[in-house]
Amino acid sequence: MTSPFAYLSVRRRRFPLAGAFFSPSGLSGAALINSLAALCSDVVAASARCSFRFQGCNARSLVRRLRVLVFLFESLKESFAPVASSSLPPSTVLCLRELYIFVYRAKLLLEYCSQSSRLWLLLRNLQISGNFHDILQELATALDVLPLYSLRLAADVREQINLLRVQCRRSKFFVDPEAEELRHKIHSFLARFETGDVPDPEELRNTFVDLLGIQDTGVCRTEIEFLEERMLSQDEDIDLSVVSGAIALTRYCRFFLFGFHEVEVDKPFIDVYKFSRKRLLSQGSSLREGSSDFSLAIPKDFCCTISFDLMKDPVVVSTGQTYDRTSISQWIEEGHRTCPNSGQTLTDSKLVPNRALRNLISQWCAAYSLPYETLEGAGVSIDSITASCASEAAIKANRITALILVEQLSAGSREVKAVAARELRLMAKTGKENRSFIAEAGAIPALYRLFRSTNPVAQENALTAILNISIHDENKRKIMEENGCLELIVYVLRYGLTTEARENAAATLFSLSAVHDFKKMIVDEHGAVAALADLLMQGSPRGKKDAVMALFNLSTHPESWSQMLNMGAVSALAGALRDEIVAEEAAGALTLLMRHHILAQTLASDDTAITNLVGLMKRGTPKAKENAIAALQEMCRRGGLNVIQNVAKMPMFSGLIQTILLTGTKRARRKAALLVRMCQRWESSTATHGNDWSINNTLVRNNALGSSNYQNGDVSVSIPMTIQVPVL
Repeated sequence: MTSPFAYLSVRRRRFPLAGAFFSPSGLSGAALINSLAALCSDVVAASARCSFRFQGCNARSLVRRLRVLVFLFESLKESFAPVASSSLPPSTVLCLRELYIFVYRAKLLLEYCSQSSRLWLLLRNLQISGNFHDILQELATALDVLPLYSLRLAADVREQINLLRVQCRRSKFFVDPEAEELRHKIHSFLARFETGDVPDPEELRNTFVDLLGIQDTGVCRTEIEFLEERMLSQDEDIDLSVVSGAIALTRYCRFFLFGFHEVEVDKPFIDVYKFSRKRLLSQGSSLREGSSDFSLAIPKDFCCTISFDLMKDPVVVSTGQTYDRTSISQWIEEGHRTCPNSGQTLTDSKLVPNRALRNLISQWCAAYSLPYETLEGAGVSIDSITASCASEAAIKANRITALILVEQLSAGSREVKAVAARELRLMAKTGKENRSFIAEAGAIPALYRLFRSTNPVAQENALTAILNISIHDENKRKIMEENGCLELIVYVLRYGLTTEARENAAATLFSLSAVHDFKKMIVDEHGAVAALADLLMQGSPRGKKDAVMALFNLSTHPESWSQMLNMGAVSALAGALRDEIVAEEAAGALTLLMRHHILAQTLASDDTAITNLVGLMKRGTPKAKENAIAALQEMCRRGGLNVIQNVAKMPMFSGLIQTILLTGTKRARRKAALLVRMCQRWESSTATHGNDWSINNTLVRNNALGSSNYQNGDVSVSIPMTIQVPVL
């Protein structure tokens, strides 16, 4: 026989505001009734304190039904208070548990309507109305199977419950016609933008101010932030192009209708999405938000156990363990056939996307305004999500808004310029179209003139806007061709008024140095290399990361080594080998720089660099070990026999090199074999075969030294293959 609650279970899975729900375990009889009464009373009381601008009729109808249930549960409390829980039949307990789930989900639906933004409720008017209708039908089904006559209820209570069941069964799908008219009005505005026609100002004011109740810039900001959160979380079936258009329309209205006056203009920028759910914190890495440092821990389960970094594309292997796709793919490509965590043999190399974990990581990143990308397939990221769903209406509305902002950035007051810089920073966070037309509107010269501002918020936002604009490759040249722009970026790197401004200046140089033609220009800019070296030595974890990546890019230019040596960058990179946050990139940069024998000999003259590289061979990640052995090999190749002697006599070096020859990555084994060959030549030339240095010749031969691919002088460096410029 089919369970009478099978229908309820199917319907519950269709409900879009929740996943699986369970009634309190271990509760039955009087305890379950008391919990039901308390929960239902709390929902009714909380709803009385809420105002529902939209879905008010549906919400009030649901609350009226809940009041009847409160009457039922209070009556049950009086009837069953003195009775043992075992006196309730199992079918009755099951019914009460289904009612508990209903009340809890009704609570969530009412909270959703009271806490969501106005435009979001309007855009989802039909879907949410359907949710109210569905939940009342579920209540009717639950009451159908509730054995009223076995509950010893008074006749008037049974009569009210029967009437409630009939009302729920007869309830109609209700859509507020005024809300629907307003929703169509929003769509009409988007349609006008799409055709290049700006909506009538009075019509916009009437819609936003009088009908939606959006009456100042603060409410506009809240609406935009909420819509962006929902867009990025993607936990509901939504038309992203419509949401992106609504965001662009609201941003346009904010400045066109309400101007640039803002009370909180001088407060530091904190770009966070307002989640009502509890934020996740556990052991992990330190991150930074806004313009002040704070410690934010990455949940341990979000980190790959191979790279120890936040997983961008979590996948499951045949043993059931989850890793980041890039890390586990490299592990398998290197010839490993076991699971890194469990040690079990991998039955196949199939990688199954862990979409549930990926969504959790994406939501966590959105909550803290952290850039997050996934690498599955062609690559899906927050930026690509927003760019791919940007409608023509959103693009044209943003273009008009950018023109307004750039105009005020040039001619507005000090406060107005600060607001305009922040908004351009936000607009440039996503979409190459936004970054392109912001630059075309003349924002670059207007922004970099704020780099010398005495307002730290204006300086920080202007610099970060330039950083975000520079991510679009075509804008890099525009920035570098602006007379004085590079000089002022370096000025902020050296003397920025906030930590975030200095760090973002380093990130901007990293972004610009991706173009080969600009590397020498940056190196030759007075103070640039020295400031990057200083940030690498004394900055925050994020600042060190920005600095080392910029220095790595600069080190790839063949004429950069002398400036980097004279300005202290080389010694800073050598010292950074002890810092696990940046050691991998520092070793890679040193490998490239030591192609010049003067620099190799300079580093070798001080045991610090050699000691740090050997230490990195012991404790580093596989890629860090690879870069360390490559740097040592290049140092010995360029530095001569004295350098080889110093390296070969380092404590533990012989054991470490053998370990890498056996277990290292393909490149690491190749570099180690070349270094062994050098050490053996030094050993032969000095006729000291009985000294501390020795390594099995068979082991060396077995590492394919005879291969034509392992020619002496190869200076390939292992670095992450998907380095991304941060969008801030």
